[in-house]
Amino acid sequence: MRFVIQRVSEASVTVDNEIIGSIGKGFLVLIGVCDTDTKEIADKMIRKMLGLRIFEDAQGKTNLSLDATGGELLLVSQFTLYADCRKGNRPSFIRAGAPELADELYQYIIQKCREQNDHVATGIFGADMKVRLLNDGPFTIVLDSDDL
Repeated sequence: MRFVIQRVSEASVTVDNEIIGSIGKGFLVLIGVCDTDTKEIADKMIRKMLGLRIFEDAQGKTNLSLDATGGELLLVSQFTLYADCRKGNRPSFIRAGAPELADELYQYIIQKCREQNDHVATGIFGADMKVRLLNDGPFTIVLDSDDL
């Protein structure tokens, strides 16, 4: 499982010219699932993401978590995080999770995050989405379950 976490001042996702999810200060999280991922792996990834202390404290040090700042979440599924570009110029997506598994785990991640955060916005699994963000920093972290 892969999360690309971007600290944002604001972010939104649009489908068919309609904003379906938006947040202010918080994390835009792009979520990639592979076929070997499980709910247990998702739980570890969620814990790590929500525990990241990458917001500035009163002294300007990145020392505060999302919860400590009242930050919001925008969760967007993105199978292209498993693109394999080693051969040729056309990426392969063989490692990306099957749609049924990926959607099940995406919905699970949304549910678990909503249990811990009051404002969780989402994209739509499998939709053609347009994502806008104002990256704060810029600050971007890549979490890979293989590294946890």
